Parts: sequence; C-alpha cells; structure tokens
Amino acid sequence: MNWEMIFGVANAWALLAWVVLAVTPKRERVVPYVFSAGTVLLACLYAGLIIPLMAGCISDGGPAGRPPADFTTLAGVMALFGSPGGATIGWIHYLAFDLFVGTWIARNADQHKIARWLQVPILFFTLMAGPIGLLLYLLLRQITGKKQDDALLPS
Repeated sequence: MNWEMIFGVANAWALLAWVVLAVTPKRERVVPYVFSAGTVLLACLYAGLIIPLMAGCISDGGPAGRPPADFTTLAGVMALFGSPGGATIGWIHYLAFDLFVGTWIARNADQHKIARWLQVPILFFTLMAGPIGLLLYLLLRQITGKKQDDALLPS
C-alpha cells in the first residue's frame, strides 16, 4: 500500500476543504458540501483503512510479524504511529475531526453573526491545533454572548 500517496492526497483534500471553509461567501450554502466532501470522505477513508488494518488484511508498513497495536498502552500507540500506515491513519483521524470541528465553528459563528475576519484565525488554529481553535471559539462565544459589541458583528 502506498502510504505516502494516501497521506498526500488526504492532506491536500483537507487543505482544500479548509480554504473553501475560510474564504467562501454565503457560507450557509457551502458548509454542507464541505462537511460531506471533506469530513465525511475523510471519515470514510479512515474507516476504509483502519478496519482492514485492525483485521490484519493490510500491512501498516512496519516490521513483519509485529503484533497488532495495543491502544491501551502508550507503547502500543507509539508502535502504531511508528509505522507509515499507522501514522497516515492517525493523521487522517486528526484531519477528519479537526475539519468537523471547523465546520461546526463556521456554521455556528455565521448563525451568531460573528464577523468572518474573527473566524479565519480561529479556523486556522483549529486546523493547526484543533483543541486550541475550539477553545478560542468557545471563549469568543462567551465574550460575544454576554455583550453585543458592534465591532464583532459583520457590517
């Protein structure tokens, strides 16, 4: 299995979805497509790789004869991520979940009329470090929910 190619395609696909999410106008028409074409396809790719890997039908590219990964120990998770297949599948997991969170943030921010210029850096942080982007957005929601500052509303 060409793990490098799968990694590159998944990365490019996710990046395209993020760019569309960040820059498109009238996003209420776009978000469902980003969700379906981005998050759902990445989740399908993840499932299509992790299930056969766990069943022993495909190799993760690591040493032959190695026992299946043990997700209950740090050493087991490190062993899985230490192979091309494990790292690729793990990365697709991150891509899918971060994009899911990004689409939720974009949709919710649009519904609450939070200006796009405030959303873009939060979406960037969500792409680069998912939980930090989510935390920033939740903090922004707290701030905007308690007082309606005209500077935070779109013009």
